[in-house]
Amino acid sequence: MQKIAVTGAGFAGLSAACCLAQKGFEVTIFEKNNTIGGRARQYQSSGFNFDMGPSWYWMPDVFEAFVQRFGHEVEDFFELKKLDPGFVINFGKGESLSIPAGLPAIYQVFEKLEPGSAEKLRSFLKEAAYKYEVGMRDLVYQPGLSLSEFFDLRLLKSLFRMGVFQSFSKYVRKYFRHPQLIQLMEFPMLFLGAMPQDTPALYSLMNYAALAQGTWYPMGGMYNMVDAMAKIATELGVEIKTSAEVEQIVVEGNKAKGLQTKKGFFPASFVVGAADYHHVEQHLLKAPHRQYTERYWNTRVMAPSALIFYLGVNKKLNNLQHHNLFFDADFQAHARAIYKTPSYPDRPLFYLCCSTKTDPSVAPEGMENLFLLVPLAPGLEDTPELRRACFDQVMERLETHCGEPVRSSIIFNRNYSLTDFQQDYHAYKGNAYGLANTLFQTAIFKPKMRSPKVKNLFYAGQLTTPGPGVPPSIISGQVVASLIAKESSKVK
Repeated sequence: MQKIAVTGAGFAGLSAACCLAQKGFEVTIFEKNNTIGGRARQYQSSGFNFDMGPSWYWMPDVFEAFVQRFGHEVEDFFELKKLDPGFVINFGKGESLSIPAGLPAIYQVFEKLEPGSAEKLRSFLKEAAYKYEVGMRDLVYQPGLSLSEFFDLRLLKSLFRMGVFQSFSKYVRKYFRHPQLIQLMEFPMLFLGAMPQDTPALYSLMNYAALAQGTWYPMGGMYNMVDAMAKIATELGVEIKTSAEVEQIVVEGNKAKGLQTKKGFFPASFVVGAADYHHVEQHLLKAPHRQYTERYWNTRVMAPSALIFYLGVNKKLNNLQHHNLFFDADFQAHARAIYKTPSYPDRPLFYLCCSTKTDPSVAPEGMENLFLLVPLAPGLEDTPELRRACFDQVMERLETHCGEPVRSSIIFNRNYSLTDFQQDYHAYKGNAYGLANTLFQTAIFKPKMRSPKVKNLFYAGQLTTPGPGVPPSIISGQVVASLIAKESSKVK
């Protein structure tokens, strides 16, 4: 069997490893940390069980299709629960917008805020469903190596209806006028992509995922997805080495020959860089073998980094749901602080996950498990003082919202931000989400999955096709596995 070496045991690396092992390759994953999962690692302390990164379970069809290709069902690994409400947006002064499970109830919410908007939402979601269907069927599984991938006449006709060349911000405002409805539709862009003005209307497919498909939760935590993929990988014979940081991709001539780690050389017929793309290329390859320069990377528009607080509270809190968005400050000002004038926002928007509202198992009895995230521009200064100032500001607003003290009841407090992302994941500029979803960083404009300079070297993950987020990362691993299988068949 041909050997495959994969750097990184996040969603993309695990996905690629499972698919390649199924195709008959001998696969080994090298993970620098002592636990797997990458940004989706798990942290346990004082009886609290924290998901360190992703906390939104959207697009359930992607993970379902992934496990089914290996003869499993999702319920073989965990119970998946649909949240109702899916999430709530708090606008301050007692105003909030709760998004129920099920479109009939969502239509009522829209109509109450803006008469006539229910019918407009039906039209919006019809177009969003089309984008989702075409995107998931024809776009996201394309490796983005060549423009010729999009020469299919049906797909070319679809590109205009997909809104690739239209601003998401303008597109939303064609349908809705009420500021709360606009913020509802735009929030995935702020947290996961770019300024809504710079994001193609194509990404209304995210609204379809949020509203039509709903928000889900794997009981026990998001790490259960990682654990499920690791179990599948083990079943298929994949070896996962933790605390095994890669020092160099060994290249002879123009061909990757394997990996050099502190424990020695590991030969491989193919290498998959599923760790941070910038790190793999700029630090694991010698200069002649790199396809991009530091200048190239510095001109990329990055999605946000984050300041995260993992909090254990020794009592139950009022007025919180599982997913809570605090938009009680200027949305546009925070967006500009991320994308236009990188700085700490004066009054940050923030997101709070209180998973104990759904799952009591993630905290001691009678207590709350809080995950609090403030999106930040990548590359900012990161000091304990700046973290503390931001913490105090958002906690003051949280206490106002809950109508009770919170800080005095915190018995566990860990924070995590830019320097931690850099240290733990070699994340470029401390990014949390990869590249921003701008037009010129979509599809063929993303960093390439296949190295043009080093044969048998491929890339997967959030900095390449199809993009940031859990479902895209899982798909990325599947796409790169298909590329390698094709390349291997040519050699044979």
